[in-house]
Amino acid sequence: MAAERGRRRPGYAPGGRRDAILDAALDEFAAGGYNGTSLAKVAERAGLTQQGLLHYFPSKQALLVALLNRRDEVDADAAAEEDGRVDLAEVVRRNVERPGIVQVYTVLSAESVTEGHPAQEYFRDRFERLRGEVEGRIRKEHGDRLPSGVGPDEAAALLIAAMDGLQTQWLHDPGAVDMPRLVRTLMDVLTGPARGGKARDAED
Repeated sequence: MAAERGRRRPGYAPGGRRDAILDAALDEFAAGGYNGTSLAKVAERAGLTQQGLLHYFPSKQALLVALLNRRDEVDADAAAEEDGRVDLAEVVRRNVERPGIVQVYTVLSAESVTEGHPAQEYFRDRFERLRGEVEGRIRKEHGDRLPSGVGPDEAAALLIAAMDGLQTQWLHDPGAVDMPRLVRTLMDVLTGPARGGKARDAED
């Protein structure tokens, strides 16, 4: 990760002051988490005074939320299909090319479970939205029960959990974990023919 520090990443327009700040914040939050990052550090990396940074982002919390929302916007634009839905497997594939973004997401996601963390609401809302979107897509394609026997809501939660869990393993040992292949494998298992005969009976 150290080799990435100080380099501008794809997806941020060169010369844009706001984007330069977000780029700098990405490095700092990835390295120190929320509590270990100061606006002074971000401002220095972006080539600004702290007062200059506050002109664009009035608080560290505002900067954090803007960074997380920017990540979602870039993913949605890049991985959107013709019907407007986001291809999860494509998001995973793109993440392999952006270890810094994956790192900051993983660090902040873990931190946000603590009471009062400024990103807590963001992650809670994000997971709720993602579960709903993925469940709706699966239900539209496979009905109320997948061939594997699980419900669309269960499949959605499993896919999102797998994506986040694989990211953590990949950050520790990128060569040992093929995230795109494993996510597609899980999708095939959940949506493909049931193994060993009958699918699990519906509980209701």
